[in-house]
Amino acid sequence: MNHSRREAIKTGGGLLALLLSAGILKPGEALAQADAFSMKTLAEALRAVGAQNPAASNAIVFKAPAIAENGAVVPVAVESKLPGTESITLLVEKNPTPLVASFAIPAGTTGSVSTRVKMGQTSDVYALVKAEGKFYMAKQEIKITLGGCGG
Repeated sequence: MNHSRREAIKTGGGLLALLLSAGILKPGEALAQADAFSMKTLAEALRAVGAQNPAASNAIVFKAPAIAENGAVVPVAVESKLPGTESITLLVEKNPTPLVASFAIPAGTTGSVSTRVKMGQTSDVYALVKAEGKFYMAKQEIKITLGGCGG
């Protein structure tokens, strides 16, 4: 193990201990989030993050291609116009593990994230937003083509 990796582990452990002792992060929350990434269905992943019946919302804006030529690197951006956005979570319905990314949004910042996700096939992609303690959702279908020949 190299020196910088050791320092990162020490710092991460210290940060986790600080968050736990300050009451910002509860012990069960960290484990629950990790478990959510192992769920095999969309419904299981939603339950694992505590979103039983999220409401549909037009205040969640997707910026993603309708057709992606390479499912290994599909660019997805989500902007939440909901006040008090706390987190943005991305789920891909037909992936073996639907939960692909989860972002905590600090208070006072813009609810906007962008990343690249891996998709094995054409699927609905869901943005789950937690705002003021409630869950909201939007979805967009992204078609994955093989060799760029159409979906």
